Amino acid sequence: MSDITSYQMLIDGAWVDAQDGGTFDSVNPATGTVWSRVPEATEGDVDRAVKAAHRAFTTGPWAGMTPTERGKCLRKLGDLLADQSEALGRTESIDTGKLLGETRWQAKYIAEFFHFFAGCADKVSGETLPIDKPDMFVFTKREPLGVVAAVVPWNSQLFLVAVKIGPALAAGNTVVLKASEHASAAMLEFGKLIDAAGIPPGVVNIVTGHGEPCGRALTGHPLVARVSFTGGPNAARHVLENAKRNFAEISLELGGKSPFIVFDDANIESAVNASVAGIFAAAGQSCVAGSRLYLHEDIADEFLERMTEIAGRIVIGDPLADNTQMGPLCTQGQLEHIQREVAHAQTEGGTVLTGGRQPEGMSGLFYEPTIIDCPRQDLRIVDTELFGPVLCVQRFKTEDEVLALANDTEHGLAAGVFTRDSARSLRMASAVRAGIVWVNTYRVVSPIAEFGGNKTSGYGRESGFQAIYDYTRPKTVWVNTSDDPISNPFVMR
Repeated sequence: MSDITSYQMLIDGAWVDAQDGGTFDSVNPATGTVWSRVPEATEGDVDRAVKAAHRAFTTGPWAGMTPTERGKCLRKLGDLLADQSEALGRTESIDTGKLLGETRWQAKYIAEFFHFFAGCADKVSGETLPIDKPDMFVFTKREPLGVVAAVVPWNSQLFLVAVKIGPALAAGNTVVLKASEHASAAMLEFGKLIDAAGIPPGVVNIVTGHGEPCGRALTGHPLVARVSFTGGPNAARHVLENAKRNFAEISLELGGKSPFIVFDDANIESAVNASVAGIFAAAGQSCVAGSRLYLHEDIADEFLERMTEIAGRIVIGDPLADNTQMGPLCTQGQLEHIQREVAHAQTEGGTVLTGGRQPEGMSGLFYEPTIIDCPRQDLRIVDTELFGPVLCVQRFKTEDEVLALANDTEHGLAAGVFTRDSARSLRMASAVRAGIVWVNTYRVVSPIAEFGGNKTSGYGRESGFQAIYDYTRPKTVWVNTSDDPISNPFVMR
């Protein structure tokens, strides 16, 4: 028991246990053993956190800070994040199974998002209006919304925290973060940087727990003004239902089943490497994973020969080891879901070209890099998000055909297009119904670029300068500049 790390929640600047002492365990997916213990927030804990955030928004020192002062806090937070990237990455790797090389690099790069929003803080402005009334000066100003509820899943959690609380704090809001019940530790470790960055108590609160009661109580709390949710469509439906009670503004990022399209004129080596990275990086546990591969029939055999050869050599193992190229899945539920869907795809006519099973002789939640040749678009696995290292492959003949296949999905988050034809790349980028389209590259992000989805992949956008406006609302101010008295409204002239 002494090897188990116990965590607390951050509420109103203090580290606290759940009111009733409840906890739940977090399992290291590489070993299958419990490594940390996390508070199970009650409805009362959530209420305390939201009320602390509301006080900080209305009466605390945060409310009196200038935008420039808020920006300095965010810049300091980014600096601290970069300094602690090694330790934060290690914690995240132990808790989620993601490779240490990826998590520590991400933690360091994510600092750039806080730096970006720090610079945005004092750039938000209103406008003067050329009003159609004499003697009236009319202008708008942007004001923060209030308390933001940010619900973050376990994968890429530090990145998602940055793109949610970065613009929220820059705009002057306060935040209650809900960490994923599957892996809360990295976010709680991140919370230790809040005070050191000069951010006053109550401005950022972190609660841990399951959807019931923690998530429900947070997203439906009457003092929450905005909900920013990243997760799955089923959970999002509960969020929408909860938010009906408080009329909170909502943004949803819900994952996808992204098409990765390779034309016959593409650079094959580049496309193969990008596809490998797009589906097998992070063991496929990415909302933008390029999990539907569409290959022009003239290059399909060569492409798959190269890709299956690379997939078969991927080193699976301990995510903390330097030579490991792919770690485990995060949860037992994911593993079982993938096993069911791969088996079902084979009954529908799919052919496993490589992988399709757990590696022999390994404990933990590992699953081999898997490529499935799918003869038809209507195989269930083609449009089912697996959140794992499983790639569905189909062939096409024409641009119109592959465009129809790519758009034949309930999802709409991301897409990749590989072609040397610049006109075709622009046509495809315009016609593919996705919020992000990468051309001759894949799975790259920047604080400068917005991202988000369509259809069941959600709505709203994160990152980019525009994101800060989503955490404000305009106020219109009318000023009568005339010294003449206002006329009697009951005397018609």
